[in-house]
Amino acid sequence: MPVDTARLWKTILDQLELQVTKGTFVTFFLPTKIVGLENNVATVGCNSAVAVMLMETRYYALIKSHMDKLTGQNTSLLFKIVSTKSTPPASMGPLFNSAPVTPNRAVAAHLRPDFIFDTYAVSGTNHMAYAAATAVASSPGTNYNPLFFYGGVGVGKTHLMQAIGNEVLVKKPNTKVIYCMGEEFTNDIIDAIQTKTTKKFKDKYRSAQILLIDDVQFLEGKIRVQEEFFHTFNAVQREGGQIVLTSDRPPHEIDRLEERLKSRFEGGLLVDMQKPDFELRCAILRIKAQQKGVDLSMPITQILAATSDSVRRLEGVLTKLLTEVKIKSLPLTEDLARAVAGQPAANGQSSQATSVSPKDVTEIVIRRFNLSLSQIKSAKRNRPLARPRQVLMYLLRTQLELPLEEVGTWVGGRDHTTVLHAVDTITHLLSTNAQLREDVEWIKKEAFG
Repeated sequence: MPVDTARLWKTILDQLELQVTKGTFVTFFLPTKIVGLENNVATVGCNSAVAVMLMETRYYALIKSHMDKLTGQNTSLLFKIVSTKSTPPASMGPLFNSAPVTPNRAVAAHLRPDFIFDTYAVSGTNHMAYAAATAVASSPGTNYNPLFFYGGVGVGKTHLMQAIGNEVLVKKPNTKVIYCMGEEFTNDIIDAIQTKTTKKFKDKYRSAQILLIDDVQFLEGKIRVQEEFFHTFNAVQREGGQIVLTSDRPPHEIDRLEERLKSRFEGGLLVDMQKPDFELRCAILRIKAQQKGVDLSMPITQILAATSDSVRRLEGVLTKLLTEVKIKSLPLTEDLARAVAGQPAANGQSSQATSVSPKDVTEIVIRRFNLSLSQIKSAKRNRPLARPRQVLMYLLRTQLELPLEEVGTWVGGRDHTTVLHAVDTITHLLSTNAQLREDVEWIKKEAFG
Protein backbone atom coordinates (compact mmCIF):
# COMPACT_ATOMS: atom_id res chain seq x y z
CA MET A 1 0.00 0.00 0.00
CA PRO A 2 1.49 3.39 -1.04
CA VAL A 3 2.59 5.68 1.78
CA ASP A 4 0.79 9.02 2.06
CA THR A 5 3.99 11.08 2.16
CA ALA A 6 2.17 14.38 2.74
CA ARG A 7 0.45 13.03 5.85
CA LEU A 8 3.65 11.31 7.00
CA TRP A 9 5.66 14.53 6.73
CA LYS A 10 2.97 16.59 8.44
CA THR A 11 3.06 14.19 11.39
CA ILE A 12 6.84 14.53 11.57
CA LEU A 13 6.60 18.32 11.37
CA ASP A 14 4.05 18.31 14.19
CA GLN A 15 6.66 16.56 16.37
CA LEU A 16 9.54 18.75 15.25
CA GLU A 17 7.56 21.91 16.01
CA LEU A 18 7.68 20.91 19.68
CA GLN A 19 11.41 20.22 19.64
CA VAL A 20 13.04 23.16 17.83
CA THR A 21 12.76 26.91 18.27
CA LYS A 22 9.85 28.64 16.59
CA GLY A 23 12.21 30.72 14.45
CA THR A 24 14.01 27.63 13.17
CA PHE A 25 10.77 25.76 12.56
CA VAL A 26 9.02 28.53 10.63
CA THR A 27 12.07 29.54 8.60
CA PHE A 28 13.54 26.14 7.72
CA PHE A 29 11.18 23.26 8.51
CA LEU A 30 7.79 24.65 7.53
CA PRO A 31 8.62 25.15 3.81
CA THR A 32 9.90 21.55 3.46
CA LYS A 33 8.14 18.54 1.94
CA ILE A 34 8.85 14.94 1.00
CA VAL A 35 9.46 14.78 -2.74
CA GLY A 36 10.31 11.11 -2.91
CA LEU A 37 10.20 7.91 -0.82
CA GLU A 38 11.66 4.79 -2.39
CA ASN A 39 13.60 1.81 -1.04
CA ASN A 40 13.52 3.33 2.46
CA VAL A 41 15.21 6.52 1.22
CA ALA A 42 13.21 9.69 1.84
CA THR A 43 14.11 12.73 -0.26
CA VAL A 44 13.16 15.97 1.46
CA GLY A 45 12.82 19.19 -0.52
CA CYS A 46 14.10 22.40 1.14
CA ASN A 47 13.89 26.00 0.01
CA SER A 48 17.56 26.99 0.43
CA ALA A 49 21.13 25.74 0.72
CA VAL A 50 21.17 26.91 4.34
CA ALA A 51 18.14 24.73 5.10
CA VAL A 52 19.80 21.72 3.46
CA MET A 53 22.96 22.32 5.47
CA LEU A 54 21.07 22.56 8.76
CA MET A 55 19.04 19.42 8.07
CA GLU A 56 22.16 17.43 7.25
CA THR A 57 24.41 18.67 10.03
CA ARG A 58 22.14 19.47 12.99
CA TYR A 59 18.79 17.76 12.61
CA TYR A 60 19.45 14.57 10.63
CA ALA A 61 19.30 12.21 13.62
CA LEU A 62 16.19 13.88 15.04
CA ILE A 63 14.28 13.70 11.74
CA LYS A 64 15.42 10.13 11.11
CA SER A 65 14.21 8.97 14.53
CA HIS A 66 10.69 10.21 13.78
CA MET A 67 10.78 8.79 10.26
CA ASP A 68 11.92 5.34 11.46
CA LYS A 69 9.29 5.25 14.21
CA LEU A 70 6.41 6.14 11.88
CA THR A 71 7.46 3.90 8.98
CA GLY A 72 8.79 1.00 11.02
CA GLN A 73 11.83 0.96 8.74
CA ASN A 74 15.50 1.90 8.95
CA THR A 75 15.33 4.91 6.64
CA SER A 76 17.91 7.14 5.05
CA LEU A 77 17.39 10.82 4.31
CA LEU A 78 18.43 12.95 1.37
CA PHE A 79 17.95 16.72 1.35
CA LYS A 80 17.92 18.89 -1.75
CA ILE A 81 16.77 22.34 -2.84
CA VAL A 82 13.40 22.35 -4.61
CA SER A 83 10.88 25.04 -5.49
CA THR A 84 8.36 25.59 -2.72
CA LYS A 85 6.27 28.25 -4.45
CA SER A 86 3.18 26.11 -4.78
CA THR A 87 0.64 26.37 -1.98
CA PRO A 88 0.28 23.21 0.15
CA PRO A 89 -3.15 21.59 -0.03
CA ALA A 90 -5.71 22.69 2.56
CA SER A 91 -6.06 19.10 3.78
CA MET A 92 -2.63 19.34 5.32
CA GLY A 93 -4.07 21.31 8.22
CA PRO A 94 -3.74 24.71 9.85
CA LEU A 95 -0.06 24.20 10.56
CA PHE A 96 0.67 25.11 6.96
CA ASN A 97 -1.45 28.23 7.06
CA SER A 98 1.07 30.16 9.15
CA ALA A 99 3.25 31.82 6.54
CA PRO A 100 6.93 32.12 7.46
CA VAL A 101 8.44 35.54 7.81
CA THR A 102 9.22 36.92 4.38
CA PRO A 103 12.68 38.33 3.67
CA ASN A 104 10.96 41.70 3.08
CA ARG A 105 10.47 42.19 6.80
CA ALA A 106 14.14 41.59 7.45
CA VAL A 107 15.11 43.85 4.56
CA ALA A 108 12.82 46.61 5.83
CA ALA A 109 14.59 46.39 9.19
CA HIS A 110 17.97 46.42 7.37
CA LEU A 111 18.71 42.87 8.53
CA ARG A 112 20.51 40.18 6.57
CA PRO A 113 18.16 37.16 6.38
CA ASP A 114 21.11 34.76 6.65
CA PHE A 115 22.25 36.26 9.98
CA ILE A 116 20.29 33.88 12.21
CA PHE A 117 21.14 31.77 15.23
CA ASP A 118 21.24 28.52 13.27
CA THR A 119 24.03 29.81 11.01
CA TYR A 120 26.10 31.05 13.95
CA ALA A 121 28.86 28.63 14.98
CA VAL A 122 29.26 28.32 18.75
CA SER A 123 32.29 27.30 20.80
CA GLY A 124 33.83 28.14 24.16
CA THR A 125 35.03 31.53 22.93
CA ASN A 126 31.56 32.88 22.14
CA HIS A 127 29.17 30.68 24.11
CA MET A 128 28.27 33.42 26.60
CA ALA A 129 27.51 35.89 23.81
CA TYR A 130 25.32 33.32 22.04
CA ALA A 131 23.46 32.43 25.25
CA ALA A 132 22.81 36.09 26.05
CA ALA A 133 21.56 36.79 22.50
CA THR A 134 19.15 33.85 22.49
CA ALA A 135 17.85 34.85 25.93
CA VAL A 136 17.15 38.37 24.70
CA ALA A 137 15.44 37.09 21.56
CA SER A 138 13.23 34.81 23.68
CA SER A 139 12.14 37.57 26.03
CA PRO A 140 13.00 41.05 24.70
CA GLY A 141 13.08 43.91 27.16
CA THR A 142 13.38 41.73 30.25
CA ASN A 143 16.75 39.99 30.06
CA TYR A 144 19.95 42.00 29.76
CA ASN A 145 18.67 45.39 28.68
CA PRO A 146 20.78 46.80 27.17
CA LEU A 147 22.89 43.97 25.77
CA PHE A 148 26.33 45.31 24.83
CA PHE A 149 28.71 43.25 22.65
CA TYR A 150 32.26 44.50 22.25
CA GLY A 151 35.32 43.14 20.45
CA GLY A 152 37.47 43.49 17.35
CA VAL A 153 36.55 43.18 13.70
CA GLY A 154 35.20 39.84 12.51
CA VAL A 155 34.25 38.24 15.83
CA GLY A 156 30.52 37.92 15.07
CA LYS A 157 29.01 40.95 16.84
CA THR A 158 26.84 42.01 13.90
CA HIS A 159 25.72 38.45 13.18
CA LEU A 160 24.47 37.91 16.74
CA MET A 161 22.85 41.33 16.90
CA GLN A 162 20.95 40.79 13.66
CA ALA A 163 20.05 37.22 14.66
CA ILE A 164 18.14 38.70 17.59
CA GLY A 165 16.16 40.91 15.23
CA ASN A 166 15.46 38.09 12.78
CA GLU A 167 14.36 35.71 15.55
CA VAL A 168 11.96 38.27 17.02
CA LEU A 169 10.46 38.96 13.58
CA VAL A 170 9.80 35.26 13.08
CA LYS A 171 7.96 35.00 16.39
CA LYS A 172 6.21 38.37 16.20
CA PRO A 173 6.26 39.68 12.61
CA ASN A 174 4.70 43.03 13.51
CA THR A 175 7.44 43.97 15.97
CA LYS A 176 9.12 47.26 15.06
CA VAL A 177 12.78 46.33 14.69
CA ILE A 178 15.32 49.01 13.78
CA TYR A 179 18.91 48.15 12.92
CA CYS A 180 21.42 50.79 11.97
CA MET A 181 25.07 51.65 12.37
CA GLY A 182 26.25 54.45 14.63
CA GLU A 183 27.18 56.44 11.54
CA GLU A 184 23.67 56.10 10.11
CA PHE A 185 22.10 57.25 13.38
CA THR A 186 24.44 60.26 13.36
CA ASN A 187 23.63 61.14 9.76
CA ASP A 188 19.90 60.82 10.45
CA ILE A 189 19.96 63.28 13.35
CA ILE A 190 22.12 65.74 11.40
CA ASP A 191 19.72 65.57 8.44
CA ALA A 192 16.74 65.99 10.77
CA ILE A 193 18.23 69.12 12.30
CA GLN A 194 19.11 70.61 8.91
CA THR A 195 15.71 69.87 7.41
CA LYS A 196 13.75 70.68 10.57
CA THR A 197 12.28 67.17 10.74
CA THR A 198 13.42 66.21 14.24
CA LYS A 199 9.89 65.05 15.16
CA LYS A 200 9.96 62.50 12.35
CA PHE A 201 13.38 61.34 13.54
CA LYS A 202 12.15 60.96 17.13
CA ASP A 203 9.02 59.12 16.03
CA LYS A 204 11.12 56.67 14.06
CA TYR A 205 13.69 55.73 16.68
CA ARG A 206 11.83 56.26 19.95
CA SER A 207 9.00 53.97 18.89
CA ALA A 208 11.33 51.03 18.23
CA GLN A 209 10.52 47.84 20.11
CA ILE A 210 13.89 46.34 19.24
CA LEU A 211 16.68 48.90 18.71
CA LEU A 212 19.94 47.51 17.32
CA ILE A 213 22.82 49.99 17.03
CA ASP A 214 26.05 48.70 15.48
CA ASP A 215 29.38 50.47 16.15
CA VAL A 216 27.99 52.74 18.84
CA GLN A 217 31.52 54.06 19.41
CA PHE A 218 30.91 56.25 16.35
CA LEU A 219 28.93 58.57 18.64
CA GLU A 220 32.21 59.46 20.35
CA GLY A 221 32.76 63.23 20.60
CA LYS A 222 29.42 64.12 18.97
CA ILE A 223 27.68 66.00 21.77
CA ARG A 224 24.38 66.76 20.00
CA VAL A 225 24.09 63.21 18.70
CA GLN A 226 24.84 61.76 22.14
CA GLU A 227 22.15 63.92 23.69
CA GLU A 228 19.53 62.67 21.25
CA PHE A 229 20.69 59.07 21.66
CA PHE A 230 20.41 59.42 25.44
CA HIS A 231 16.75 60.46 25.13
CA THR A 232 16.10 57.76 22.51
CA PHE A 233 17.66 55.14 24.79
CA ASN A 234 15.47 56.22 27.70
CA ALA A 235 12.29 56.33 25.61
CA VAL A 236 12.78 52.84 24.17
CA GLN A 237 13.67 51.33 27.53
CA ARG A 238 10.80 53.11 29.29
CA GLU A 239 8.29 51.54 26.88
CA GLY A 240 9.71 48.07 27.48
CA GLY A 241 11.75 47.93 24.28
CA GLN A 242 15.00 45.99 23.93
CA ILE A 243 18.29 47.71 23.13
CA VAL A 244 21.31 45.89 21.73
CA LEU A 245 24.60 47.67 21.06
CA THR A 246 27.97 46.74 19.61
CA SER A 247 31.32 48.47 19.87
CA ASP A 248 34.99 47.80 19.25
CA ARG A 249 35.69 48.39 22.97
CA PRO A 250 33.87 48.47 26.32
CA PRO A 251 31.99 51.66 27.30
CA HIS A 252 34.59 52.90 29.76
CA GLU A 253 37.23 52.91 27.02
CA ILE A 254 35.18 55.03 24.60
CA ASP A 255 36.75 58.46 24.98
CA ARG A 256 34.53 61.56 24.80
CA LEU A 257 31.40 59.54 25.53
CA GLU A 258 29.15 61.19 28.10
CA GLU A 259 29.23 59.57 31.53
CA ARG A 260 25.46 59.24 31.57
CA LEU A 261 25.61 57.11 28.40
CA LYS A 262 28.46 55.01 29.78
CA SER A 263 26.33 54.46 32.87
CA ARG A 264 23.34 53.38 30.76
CA PHE A 265 25.45 51.01 28.67
CA GLU A 266 27.09 49.43 31.72
CA GLY A 267 23.68 49.00 33.39
CA GLY A 268 22.95 45.96 31.24
CA LEU A 269 25.12 42.99 30.27
CA LEU A 270 28.56 43.61 28.75
CA VAL A 271 29.93 40.71 26.70
CA ASP A 272 33.55 40.60 25.55
CA MET A 273 33.70 38.75 22.22
CA GLN A 274 37.07 37.15 21.59
CA LYS A 275 38.70 36.07 18.37
CA PRO A 276 37.47 32.60 17.32
CA ASP A 277 39.71 29.65 18.17
CA PHE A 278 40.84 27.18 15.51
CA GLU A 279 37.94 24.76 16.01
CA LEU A 280 35.39 27.57 15.78
CA ARG A 281 37.03 28.94 12.63
CA CYS A 282 36.71 25.49 11.06
CA ALA A 283 33.02 25.33 11.98
CA ILE A 284 32.40 28.81 10.58
CA LEU A 285 34.12 27.97 7.30
CA ARG A 286 32.08 24.79 6.84
CA ILE A 287 28.83 26.68 7.50
CA LYS A 288 29.81 29.44 5.06
CA ALA A 289 30.77 26.88 2.41
CA GLN A 290 27.53 24.92 2.84
CA GLN A 291 25.58 28.15 2.43
CA LYS A 292 27.21 28.35 -1.00
CA GLY A 293 26.30 24.74 -1.74
CA VAL A 294 29.82 23.34 -1.19
CA ASP A 295 30.74 20.52 1.20
CA LEU A 296 34.27 21.47 2.30
CA SER A 297 36.52 18.58 3.33
CA MET A 298 38.14 18.81 6.76
CA PRO A 299 41.75 19.01 5.42
CA ILE A 300 40.83 21.95 3.16
CA THR A 301 38.84 23.55 5.97
CA GLN A 302 41.86 23.34 8.28
CA ILE A 303 44.16 24.86 5.66
CA LEU A 304 41.87 27.87 5.31
CA ALA A 305 41.23 28.16 9.07
CA ALA A 306 44.96 28.53 9.68
CA THR A 307 45.19 31.68 7.55
CA SER A 308 43.61 34.16 9.97
CA ASP A 309 41.63 34.58 13.19
CA SER A 310 39.36 37.12 11.50
CA VAL A 311 36.06 35.71 10.27
CA ARG A 312 35.86 38.32 7.52
CA ARG A 313 39.32 37.42 6.30
CA LEU A 314 38.34 33.74 6.31
CA GLU A 315 35.22 34.52 4.29
CA GLY A 316 37.38 36.37 1.79
CA VAL A 317 39.78 33.44 1.40
CA LEU A 318 36.88 31.00 1.03
CA THR A 319 35.22 33.18 -1.60
CA LYS A 320 38.49 33.46 -3.51
CA LEU A 321 38.97 29.68 -3.42
CA LEU A 322 35.46 28.91 -4.65
CA THR A 323 35.77 31.58 -7.35
CA GLU A 324 38.99 29.97 -8.62
CA VAL A 325 37.24 26.60 -8.75
CA LYS A 326 34.22 27.97 -10.61
CA ILE A 327 35.83 30.36 -13.09
CA LYS A 328 38.85 28.21 -13.97
CA SER A 329 37.01 24.87 -13.69
CA LEU A 330 39.63 23.60 -11.25
CA PRO A 331 39.20 20.67 -8.86
CA LEU A 332 38.82 21.64 -5.20
CA THR A 333 42.10 20.28 -3.85
CA GLU A 334 44.31 20.83 -0.84
CA ASP A 335 47.10 22.25 -3.03
CA LEU A 336 44.72 24.80 -4.54
CA ALA A 337 43.57 25.75 -1.03
CA ARG A 338 47.19 26.24 0.03
CA ALA A 339 47.90 28.37 -3.01
CA VAL A 340 44.89 30.60 -2.41
CA ALA A 341 45.70 30.82 1.30
CA GLY A 342 49.30 31.76 0.53
CA GLN A 343 50.72 28.70 2.28
CA PRO A 344 53.59 26.52 1.00
CA ALA A 345 52.36 23.77 -1.29
CA ALA A 346 52.65 20.16 -0.19
CA ASN A 347 55.90 19.76 -2.17
CA GLY A 348 57.46 22.64 -0.25
CA GLN A 349 57.15 25.24 -2.98
CA SER A 350 55.52 28.56 -2.18
CA SER A 351 52.56 29.86 -4.09
CA GLN A 352 53.36 32.51 -6.65
CA ALA A 353 50.96 35.10 -5.34
CA THR A 354 51.71 38.55 -6.65
CA SER A 355 53.16 40.94 -4.09
CA VAL A 356 50.89 43.98 -3.83
CA SER A 357 51.93 47.08 -1.88
CA PRO A 358 49.77 49.71 -0.14
CA LYS A 359 50.91 52.14 -2.84
CA ASP A 360 49.60 49.83 -5.57
CA VAL A 361 46.17 49.55 -3.91
CA THR A 362 46.00 53.29 -3.27
CA GLU A 363 46.75 54.15 -6.89
CA ILE A 364 44.01 51.83 -8.12
CA VAL A 365 41.47 53.23 -5.61
CA ILE A 366 42.11 56.86 -6.56
CA ARG A 367 41.96 55.92 -10.23
CA ARG A 368 38.59 54.21 -9.73
CA PHE A 369 37.11 57.19 -7.89
CA ASN A 370 38.89 59.85 -9.96
CA LEU A 371 40.68 61.40 -6.96
CA SER A 372 44.19 62.58 -6.20
CA LEU A 373 46.52 61.14 -3.56
CA SER A 374 46.30 64.36 -1.54
CA GLN A 375 42.50 64.23 -1.58
CA ILE A 376 42.18 60.68 -0.28
CA LYS A 377 44.69 61.39 2.50
CA SER A 378 43.23 64.79 3.41
CA ALA A 379 41.34 65.61 6.61
CA LYS A 380 38.14 66.48 4.71
CA ARG A 381 35.15 64.30 5.59
CA ASN A 382 32.62 65.08 2.85
CA ARG A 383 31.03 61.96 1.36
CA PRO A 384 32.74 62.09 -2.11
CA LEU A 385 36.06 61.69 -0.26
CA ALA A 386 35.03 59.76 2.85
CA ARG A 387 33.63 56.68 1.11
CA PRO A 388 36.62 56.07 -1.21
CA ARG A 389 38.90 56.60 1.79
CA GLN A 390 36.95 53.96 3.72
CA VAL A 391 37.24 51.59 0.76
CA LEU A 392 41.01 52.08 0.77
CA MET A 393 41.25 51.37 4.51
CA TYR A 394 39.00 48.33 4.10
CA LEU A 395 41.21 46.87 1.34
CA LEU A 396 44.48 47.59 3.14
CA ARG A 397 43.14 45.88 6.24
CA THR A 398 41.28 42.90 4.76
CA GLN A 399 43.39 42.14 1.68
CA LEU A 400 46.91 43.12 2.76
CA GLU A 401 46.21 42.47 6.45
CA LEU A 402 48.14 45.54 7.53
CA PRO A 403 48.01 46.43 11.24
CA LEU A 404 45.35 48.99 12.14
CA GLU A 405 47.93 51.62 13.07
CA GLU A 406 49.80 51.14 9.79
CA VAL A 407 46.61 51.54 7.77
CA GLY A 408 45.73 54.69 9.69
CA THR A 409 49.19 56.16 9.18
CA TRP A 410 49.12 55.40 5.47
CA VAL A 411 45.73 57.06 4.98
CA GLY A 412 46.62 60.48 6.35
CA GLY A 413 47.39 59.72 9.98
CA ARG A 414 44.04 58.31 11.15
CA ASP A 415 43.74 56.43 14.44
CA HIS A 416 42.88 52.74 14.76
CA THR A 417 39.23 53.38 15.67
CA THR A 418 38.70 55.22 12.38
CA VAL A 419 40.14 52.22 10.51
CA LEU A 420 37.93 49.77 12.42
CA HIS A 421 34.89 51.89 11.64
CA ALA A 422 35.81 52.02 7.96
CA VAL A 423 36.18 48.24 7.76
CA ASP A 424 32.84 47.66 9.50
CA THR A 425 31.07 50.29 7.37
CA ILE A 426 32.27 48.92 4.03
CA THR A 427 31.61 45.33 5.11
CA HIS A 428 28.03 46.26 5.95
CA LEU A 429 27.46 48.30 2.78
CA LEU A 430 28.80 45.57 0.50
CA SER A 431 25.72 43.49 1.31
CA THR A 432 23.28 46.27 0.38
CA ASN A 433 24.99 48.68 -2.06
CA ALA A 434 25.38 47.22 -5.56
CA GLN A 435 27.45 50.13 -6.90
CA LEU A 436 29.92 49.96 -4.04
CA ARG A 437 30.17 46.21 -4.47
CA GLU A 438 30.98 46.71 -8.15
CA ASP A 439 33.64 49.31 -7.29
CA VAL A 440 35.33 47.09 -4.70
CA GLU A 441 35.30 44.02 -6.94
CA TRP A 442 36.83 46.04 -9.79
CA ILE A 443 39.59 47.34 -7.52
CA LYS A 444 40.31 43.85 -6.15
CA LYS A 445 40.49 42.41 -9.65
CA GLU A 446 42.88 45.15 -10.76
CA ALA A 447 45.07 44.84 -7.68
CA PHE A 448 45.07 41.13 -6.97
CA GLY A 449 44.03 39.54 -10.24
